[in-house]
Amino acid sequence: MAIERAATGSARPRLAVIGGGITGLAASHRVVERARDRVDVVLFEADRRLGGVIETERSGERLLESGPDSFVVDKPWALDLCRRIGLEDRLVPTNERFRRTLAVHRGRLAELPETFQLMAPGRLGPFLRTPLLSWRGKLVALKDLVLPRGGPPAGGDESLASFVRRRLGSEVLERIAQPLVGGIYTADPEVLSLAATMPRFLEMERRNRSIVLSLMRQNRSASTAGTSGARFGLFLTLRGGIGELVDALAARLPPGSARMSTAVTGLERGPDETYVLRLAGGAEERFDAALVALPAPRAAALLAGLDAELAAGLREIEYASSAIVSLVYRTSDLREPVDAFGFVVPHAEGRRLIAASFSNIKYPGRAPEGELVVRAFVGGALQPDLARLDDDAMSRAVREELGDLLGIASEPLLMRIRRHPESMPQYRVGHLGRVVALQARAERHRGLALAGNAYHGVGLPDCIRSGEAAADALLHRLGVVDGASVPETT
Repeated sequence: MAIERAATGSARPRLAVIGGGITGLAASHRVVERARDRVDVVLFEADRRLGGVIETERSGERLLESGPDSFVVDKPWALDLCRRIGLEDRLVPTNERFRRTLAVHRGRLAELPETFQLMAPGRLGPFLRTPLLSWRGKLVALKDLVLPRGGPPAGGDESLASFVRRRLGSEVLERIAQPLVGGIYTADPEVLSLAATMPRFLEMERRNRSIVLSLMRQNRSASTAGTSGARFGLFLTLRGGIGELVDALAARLPPGSARMSTAVTGLERGPDETYVLRLAGGAEERFDAALVALPAPRAAALLAGLDAELAAGLREIEYASSAIVSLVYRTSDLREPVDAFGFVVPHAEGRRLIAASFSNIKYPGRAPEGELVVRAFVGGALQPDLARLDDDAMSRAVREELGDLLGIASEPLLMRIRRHPESMPQYRVGHLGRVVALQARAERHRGLALAGNAYHGVGLPDCIRSGEAAADALLHRLGVVDGASVPETT
């Protein structure tokens, strides 16, 4: 296909990617991967570093993740990308020996039932033996085995809380589903869209009627024995941390194409249908296409001068703030050894944590022998004030909680606090419909695309897919490629 003449007057079409998190990086790499010397791509990032919430720190023999520490493989886009850029031999699975999750129950840690998946059990025996639920709560949950097919009112969307209550009861929601889902989305299940976040459970109800029977059948056909909570066999990380992915993508971009510490303050339509980017400091640059890979509130501010209706729709997507507090302790300082990947905290417990994970238990080799790396999660939609605590107050709150739950009285050997303000979009009931409307509005602007965790998923694979799909669409609009294709392995 012939390449369209660049309206900017340059020899090749120019494509701007705004936002240097994993979405923007994946999009920029996709342009280079598919178009190579046929498009000039420029990546703008306001911060002094790329990666957004992804940040890996080495402190001696310790490896600390200040953002996501892994990705799932049942959504294939992160794994596929790692393979294409030569990171496959760096991939590391979770430690099979300790694939279980704990939950706080009446002030103590108890194991989640083996093969329990987010909101329902995959085996009845472990579920009936769990101390997390009363016998009444268990019997209510097992009514799912005989309940007829249900569904959201009038065939519309439904909150996760509503779904769990009607299928499995309030105890399962409060004691297990809410803390597990809270650990993923930092969300309020009363308003969290089931269709946008956990569609496989909705499909189980539609196809098989019973959620419990569906999971039991899946359990018989898959190897999930010895696991509880998340499906930990589906998680991978990189030997040197997720920051390796950021570094590898950045290294594959053309020299000088990634501009850090360069904030884009406005985006407008210029002459010849070009996009005019206004940069902090007053400079302007013109592009033939623009890919906005920013959180929805920042995208709204950027696009307000271009399309007020689009900006207003983006503002409707709410965000939650959180913080990750990483601490290193001597294992001898714990009341008893830990033999799980971490624990989740039901909101009903009234504690100041969402969850905590044990990094070097989950992935061996991330701390010297005799040490434990704890990642504690604070804030979220249900406890927004805790994310706003100053460092001293946040540190004190986390250490007190860990002291009570793990029996740690000593000071940590090392501590880091990483804040993530307005980083997690809240997929409220009706989210998918809002996204359809936003995308339709954005498509009115030829050469404009939106991407990021605000739309079709919050995990690393979702963000990578979003960035790559948006890049594919713009390359097609520029006349550089014929639609989307699976990238070649390089």
